Amino acid sequence: QVQLVESGGGLVQAGGSLRLSCAASGSTLSARTMGWFRQAPGKEREVVATIAWTGGNTYYADSVKGRFAISRFAISRDNAKNTVYLQMNSLKPEDTAVYYCAATRVLFTSATMPTLENFASWGQGTQVTVSS
Repeated sequence: QVQLVESGGGLVQAGGSLRLSCAASGSTLSARTMGWFRQAPGKEREVVATIAWTGGNTYYADSVKGRFAISRFAISRDNAKNTVYLQMNSLKPEDTAVYYCAATRVLFTSATMPTLENFASWGQGTQVTVSS
């Protein structure tokens, strides 16, 4: 089992930036892909971005893409620190949610879309609030 601890949430004005961190411990070798999810009040939890520990292949949800399909968010990882980051730029009020870090044994390809059911290990979440 992988233990995950998120940090970096907070209150920010629209247009601002935040960086979330997720520190992994325990059976980290079993986690091939890390993901960030979010859940807004009254809504279902949704995937935001994922990254493979090896190779660094990434996936971004359409909800975090801006003009020209460029993602406003950037997921990255530091293998030496067993830490995954989510850099969030150009934040909007609709980005307000609890953000969760998750881990899975699954390695996704360009043909497979990550879903909640794929991820077995979850952090406790960190609140991100974007004011207008």
